[in-house]
Amino acid sequence: MAGSVNKVILVGNLGKDPEVRHSQSGQKIVSFPLATSDTWNDRQSGERRERTEWHRIVIFSERLADVAERFLRKGRKVYLEGSLQTRKWQGQDGKDNYTTEIVLPRFGGELTILDTRHTEEGEQSGGYSNAPRNSGTRDNGGQAGGWDAPQSNAGLDDEIPF
Repeated sequence: MAGSVNKVILVGNLGKDPEVRHSQSGQKIVSFPLATSDTWNDRQSGERRERTEWHRIVIFSERLADVAERFLRKGRKVYLEGSLQTRKWQGQDGKDNYTTEIVLPRFGGELTILDTRHTEEGEQSGGYSNAPRNSGTRDNGGQAGGWDAPQSNAGLDDEIPF
């Protein structure tokens, strides 16, 4: 295999409001827990079962951190893309500890708010990305608060060509 891929895509609900802190260089860092759930019917009892996994999300992108700080609250449903990172740290007892996180880096992460709650300003929240403007992803051009304006369908045929 020539290369490798470290990409995580999650759809889940925030477990608590985002926590905002700043690095020594002044960079904003936002973190929050995200819950994803699986449901199934137990074959033997026929009962509905559910398992919830908790993920620690860390946002290093300044723009996505601003969006998260401004619009995300406990219970909001989000779609996000990032990478899996495990870091090692020492506890107060001197033992090595490991934490695995989903990281939205300074460039390349994506965050989309999936529920349609309205903000205090009356705007509908939407999708935000660090991708370049012409990449085909939803991007708000640096302005928080909503989706890009819908594109006009003038001149397009109603039939799908395939």
